[in-house]
Amino acid sequence: LFYLVSVLISGGIYAILCLALNVQWGMGGLFNAGIAGFFAVGAYTSAIVTTAASSRHLGGFDLPIALGLLAAMVVAGAVGWAVARICVRLKSDYLAMASIGIAEILRLIVVNEEWLTNGSLGISGIPRPLDGVVTGRGSDLVFVTVVWALVLAVYVLCQRLYLSPWGRALRAIRDNEDAARAVGKEVERFRRQTFAIGAAIMGLGGALSGHYFKFLSPSATEPLLVTFLVWVM
Repeated sequence: LFYLVSVLISGGIYAILCLALNVQWGMGGLFNAGIAGFFAVGAYTSAIVTTAASSRHLGGFDLPIALGLLAAMVVAGAVGWAVARICVRLKSDYLAMASIGIAEILRLIVVNEEWLTNGSLGISGIPRPLDGVVTGRGSDLVFVTVVWALVLAVYVLCQRLYLSPWGRALRAIRDNEDAARAVGKEVERFRRQTFAIGAAIMGLGGALSGHYFKFLSPSATEPLLVTFLVWVM
């Protein structure tokens, strides 16, 4: 039973990452090969916001997990917006190469800025929902419920975006950029928004991963485990 629960938790986290990629690639045609970078930003942001005081890394805010998840989305989305300002005019393979490079820059920041992330030693003591109230295997059952509730919320959000006028304009830009620009659509603005929304959802996936394992280190953000596996999915 609890092996199945662990599979469901991991599957839910990857489902959120796939939905995020589908916003960027499926709806907007933006080839983001730097998923691991935004995953890392979200994971470390939530860890820093929700952990207790430590002399080894920035933190000590000890805020509720809900605020940690929200902060992860906000910071990852802001980083995504900044990246999009630089890279969004690039097309296809060129955007992929640029996003891989930026993701590696973010990972190197995680490894080298020890005052912020404790470097290669990572951050421990990351809380889960209802810690102290529910213990043992019951904690996994609570967490799988939280994860799949968030999967449902993200799915509904993505569907609403897809069916909205914004989503229709975005798909028009994806299919024929010149025609969309000719009828007055601000192509770069739509792309920046799409990239930022996808990055924010990726940050949520990273935050959930950190809370699941209760520990976070640079090895958790390896591109093979995050970026390329998500693309295969």
